[in-house]
Amino acid sequence: MAATFALLLLLILSSSVRAAPDAVVSRIAFGSCANQSEPQPIWNAVAGFDPQVFVWLGDNVYGDNKRPFRVFGRERTVGPWKNVPRFYPSTEEELRRRYQLARAQPGYARLRERAQVLGTWDDHDYGLNDAGKELSGKVIAQRLMLDFLDEPEDSKRRKQAGVYASYMFGPEGKRVKVILLDTRYHRDPLLSDGTILGDPQWQWLERELHGPQSEITIIGSSIQVVSNLSATTGPLFYVESWARFPRERERLFRLIDSSKRPGVLFISGDVHFGEITRFDCGAEYPSYDVTSSGLTQSVENSVPEVFQPLMRLLAILTPTTMRVLSPNCQYKSCTIGQPNFGAIEIDWNAVPPRIKLELRDVEGHSVHSVEFPISELQPSEAHAIKRQTHTFQRHCTLETELPWLTRYRLALMLFVIIAVFAVVVVMLAIACLSNFTKSSKKSKKE
Repeated sequence: MAATFALLLLLILSSSVRAAPDAVVSRIAFGSCANQSEPQPIWNAVAGFDPQVFVWLGDNVYGDNKRPFRVFGRERTVGPWKNVPRFYPSTEEELRRRYQLARAQPGYARLRERAQVLGTWDDHDYGLNDAGKELSGKVIAQRLMLDFLDEPEDSKRRKQAGVYASYMFGPEGKRVKVILLDTRYHRDPLLSDGTILGDPQWQWLERELHGPQSEITIIGSSIQVVSNLSATTGPLFYVESWARFPRERERLFRLIDSSKRPGVLFISGDVHFGEITRFDCGAEYPSYDVTSSGLTQSVENSVPEVFQPLMRLLAILTPTTMRVLSPNCQYKSCTIGQPNFGAIEIDWNAVPPRIKLELRDVEGHSVHSVEFPISELQPSEAHAIKRQTHTFQRHCTLETELPWLTRYRLALMLFVIIAVFAVVVVMLAIACLSNFTKSSKKSKKE
């Protein structure tokens, strides 16, 4: 009898944590980049935060396939002689099986019982690395992704072109709206400066932002909105972001401005590290973007442990104008290159109500956070004036506007190191050749 009562109580408590539309939501967790074939211990930390809502931000599974890294040979996947793509799509059965593996992760299964799970996708679960509207298998991929999220069969998401969606939580005065964008289904090719969302999704987003008000609006984008890492890491490497479609990014901030909607902030994934960025000159109040990536995939775990300090040094040396820096960060760069998840905590009882944006590691420890009154996310004339100045301003000046030597610091340092190394090698070769010649002459004389 006691065991039955305990089980019933557990079920009641578990169901009560889920966010009903009229329930006050104060804890939201989010993450991205989870390889279904790897261990996922981070779910214990996510559960420890006890979120009412969890948001997937893409690469929820790795559904495409990757050929080996080869410069030479019959199948060359990189370099000037590349003759086959490094990534290629899976079959429908393969993609379905990978979603099944993801759902079977014990930690994630427990989270689904306690929290409402929402989500959008990025490229690897969409079907192919860096893919956009040209992908032929996107209709099948959409159906499988929505199955993974337990989307009802009569959902609008199953009838529309793309997986964008919105949700409203909480009673009047404590409302939280979550808007999930689809940055894949309609996206034009990279370097085209075309569209990311496509006209139907832009029209939908405009209606959502001009619709019923909320104290907080969280816009989930699979790729970063505020940061433009590629501007300072190129030509060494590039990552996808809204900044690579400048007109779309500008349109997004103009739309937020015109809607006069307060409390808008962004969450994003994709890049295999975590950071918090802020843009003060996009809308009429600070625009925060909390990037959490990834739940399993991370830049430091992609290299041998001995090179991980080097990755942290590179994070410090990478120029940035948007990253929120603080002496309280766990790492000096205020980034985390280890597995992580994002957390949003709202204190509705504070006067005025406050919000905390946070990144947590695999143990659930905070590695970086910012906290402020929700009232700071209100349109103000001060920000309108700030946008009109032309001097350098942190959180306002774009990375592309940095001085040339600063912007390309990483590339210049690498080229100098390679040049010095090459000179040393040549000098050593000359010295060895000289010694060999002297030894040969000496041997002949003897």
